[in-house]
Amino acid sequence: MKTLGHWLASPWRRSVAAVIAGALPVLAYPAPSLWWCAYVALVPWILLVRTAPTGKRAAYDGWCGGFGFMLAMHHWLLPFLHVFTFVLAALLGALWALWGWLVHRLLAGVPSRRRIAAALLVLPSGWLAAELVRSWQGLGGPWGMLGSSQWQAEPALRLASVGGVWLLSFLVVAVNVAVAVLVAVRQARVPAVAGLVATAAATSAAWTLSPRPAVDGQVRIAVVQPGVVGGPDSADRRFAREEQLTRRLAGQDLDLIVWGESSVGFDLGDRPDLARRLAGLSRATGADILVNVDARRSDKPGIYKSSVLAGPDGLTGERYDKMRLVPFGEYVPARSLLGWASSVGKAAGEDRRRGSQPVVMNVGDDLRVGPMVCFETAFPDMTRHLTREGVDVLIGQSSTSTFQRSWAPEQHASLAALRAAETGRPMVHATLTGVSAVYGPSGERVGSWLGTDASATQVYEIPLAHGTTPYVRLGDWTVHAAMLILAAWAAGEGVRTLRLRRSGPEPRVPPVHTAHGSPARPGR
Repeated sequence: MKTLGHWLASPWRRSVAAVIAGALPVLAYPAPSLWWCAYVALVPWILLVRTAPTGKRAAYDGWCGGFGFMLAMHHWLLPFLHVFTFVLAALLGALWALWGWLVHRLLAGVPSRRRIAAALLVLPSGWLAAELVRSWQGLGGPWGMLGSSQWQAEPALRLASVGGVWLLSFLVVAVNVAVAVLVAVRQARVPAVAGLVATAAATSAAWTLSPRPAVDGQVRIAVVQPGVVGGPDSADRRFAREEQLTRRLAGQDLDLIVWGESSVGFDLGDRPDLARRLAGLSRATGADILVNVDARRSDKPGIYKSSVLAGPDGLTGERYDKMRLVPFGEYVPARSLLGWASSVGKAAGEDRRRGSQPVVMNVGDDLRVGPMVCFETAFPDMTRHLTREGVDVLIGQSSTSTFQRSWAPEQHASLAALRAAETGRPMVHATLTGVSAVYGPSGERVGSWLGTDASATQVYEIPLAHGTTPYVRLGDWTVHAAMLILAAWAAGEGVRTLRLRRSGPEPRVPPVHTAHGSPARPGR
């Protein structure tokens, strides 16, 4: 330990160690998908920060660890944004500076039982504060939230229906804090174990009492994934490939067919021939077809990404325009300042336009679906809103063709499991080039994935469920509770500091000599 402490005495070595420690949680996400390691992945980072010589250095260690976490989580953006990926990671990593300071404040030295008890609540709350800020769309959205690493753990998915992905993040951090105390502070092992037991008890109670979605029906939905189609005339050839694949679905008694994001590269108002071909496909298969148009619109200025529904008689008029655009991928924030990003990478050359509101579409046989486009599926508030509006099936249309040989496609597909579990509604994640996947109302996988090397169709028999989960009903109560915990702790620390100042010894003041009297006649 002395050797390690001596090695970490070097500021730059300590910074490197913090970056590496912060990157460790990425192993819990796809593609590695070692979900169980999330419960200990923060321990090295916590142990490093608590040994910082000062609170200022601890905040810097928090920043370095946040940089490592963000860079590891978004490393697949490097071919897309190049050096700007490091800039974004550094900016977002700064959100963990406060968390690092909190770790040092509560766990440095030999913490008391009171400090450990506070750490089990305050440190997860501080982590949620960082996740809350970075969940703003302009900062990239809630991609890679710690709780989303639990997408394949059935007990965790059950808890997501109670408090959303936020509750999972809170619990994962709390377990990491308790484990770090067990490892580093021998005198505090009893309260650390008590914290683990209390966390397990609260989790078990929530798991036992949370209602399960009641399955009351089934639909058959097909996903059409054309695969990578490149070249100067790729839009026409992609449509032809999707048309060919869709015709194979004739006679399979389908309720809906879903194409991926940017599956149609022309505005259908300008290309009535394509609209007629879609109507012919709908008649041949006996199902409506949900496509995604990525093109400049003929009825208004600008480029939109839109989910458009086609039926046997042509376009139904049901249309959803994407509301939350991908920073740099679909628009450049503050383009007057950051427009240079489009010259060093593949950032958007022209900003796409935003839609104004979510849409619930009515498909045949009274089936109601709620479409989202691309990384909108990372936002739990969007699926919660659609569920309140009465959707039966959530649908995400995506394209990860730019990131085919990276962890991005699997990370994206896994998010649908969280959204399904949170809302109690099944979710279809249909992509242009994979990974396509479907999850039932409890977040369980339905059928098999279509991988990034597939150019095929897949029919899914999807269970339907209704009712309202606690998360849909109560919203982001975990976030609100975390902010109250931070405020209460800050207020308590302020009061404690004032009391210490008031109870401290009064400063010694030399006696004051007055002009009255004299040594011989005092007081005169």
